[in-house]
Amino acid sequence: MKNTLRIIPLLLLTSFLSAQNDKAVIDRVVATVGGEIILLSEVQEQFAYSKKEQPTLPDEFRCTVLQNLIVQKLLVNQAKLDSLEVKDEEVETQLNARIDRLMLYFNQDPKAIEEFYGQGIEQIKEQTRSDMRNQLLAERMQGDITTHATITPSEVKRFFKGIPADSLPYFNAEVEIRELVYKPRVNEVEREKARLAVEELRTRIVDGGEELASLASKYSDDPGSATTGGDLGWQKRGTFVPEFEAMAYKLEKNQVSPVVETEFGFHIIQLIERRGNLIHCRHILVKPSISDGDMAIAKTKLDTIRNLLISNNLTFGEALKKYGDKNQSSFHNDGRVANPRSGNTFFEVADLDTDIFFAIDGLGVGGYSQPFEFRTQDGSTNYRLVQLVSRSKPHKADLKQDYGKIQQAALDQKKAEFTEKWVIEKLRSTHLSISDMFMFCPNLQEMLAESNP
Repeated sequence: MKNTLRIIPLLLLTSFLSAQNDKAVIDRVVATVGGEIILLSEVQEQFAYSKKEQPTLPDEFRCTVLQNLIVQKLLVNQAKLDSLEVKDEEVETQLNARIDRLMLYFNQDPKAIEEFYGQGIEQIKEQTRSDMRNQLLAERMQGDITTHATITPSEVKRFFKGIPADSLPYFNAEVEIRELVYKPRVNEVEREKARLAVEELRTRIVDGGEELASLASKYSDDPGSATTGGDLGWQKRGTFVPEFEAMAYKLEKNQVSPVVETEFGFHIIQLIERRGNLIHCRHILVKPSISDGDMAIAKTKLDTIRNLLISNNLTFGEALKKYGDKNQSSFHNDGRVANPRSGNTFFEVADLDTDIFFAIDGLGVGGYSQPFEFRTQDGSTNYRLVQLVSRSKPHKADLKQDYGKIQQAALDQKKAEFTEKWVIEKLRSTHLSISDMFMFCPNLQEMLAESNP
């Protein structure tokens, strides 16, 4: 099975949602691995997603999809036998992260998601929760298998030399950037308006008997929860900002909190249920309005910071710690912006947001952009200052220039070899059956031969 066991990750939300409009397939079990089953719908969903990414894929690619699902189920089966544990909060964290990416794609509009897919966010999470747990179990099992897979510099060199010259990858121009995100400060008049508005809502709930969920749907400024009546789902301790969390964990079931102020605005919180360190609550958020004057002051402030940076009277790290928004992921990475596609901090120019592309266009390495507006995931408008850290030209893979990428590729190959060896050994002691409808696949016949020597 050489080079046949490259595992395709279960792209849970993406593949699941991409297949929701295709209900014509009558489901059936197409494979059994130990105590795990694989349904035809799982194969069809994964194939549909892959086909969308690569339209030229032949129908026979379903053989590869099923093979990879068998490997994943084999990992899950063994993880359960080994009593590997995935905690509820880990599942929720991953589901929330995927929902956040979905929200970003739909411009922070949960109604658009529901209209497009015919399901609300909580329904999506509920349907994918079990698959997410299994994915995490498979990843944990694979991590145990490959824990001793390390790579030395000599192995990296040998790996690189083993690539035929005409097969060396071609890297497009890439840039690395740092950002300083500055939040406009709310003026006192708007702050007081927001506080009075949320106090009035609390009075309607506590004294007037109105439902917090109903008022949240009408008045909450949290786009991620307003459409679900302010429901925040199950969350672990440490998820919320300190002021919110301190109050939420003090509440009794169904109790409504006093007004709580955080950096996001003013909240009313209601505890639905608590299980140890997990809490399930709903809230209403009222954000103070940011005036044009507040925005102008913020831009002037960031202009001043930029001038201090250019004149070397302030380092970027000092400016970031003193003025940056700590809720941005880049804040904890010395301002470096991570590429969500690759996980590293390098962007092909085509992958940059349009605003960033134009902001750094013409800058020399080390240069700073002019401050410009941008919208954050919660819908707020902030200002951003970007520094161009590095810029590479289009080039063929080079061991010196691209050592980190080549090292990762060599390590990935080694981990794949570890996993393949483990799979072959484990198949010999694990029951495997495959439906006749897939017995035309040579790779699956090979797997069956391994499981029945």
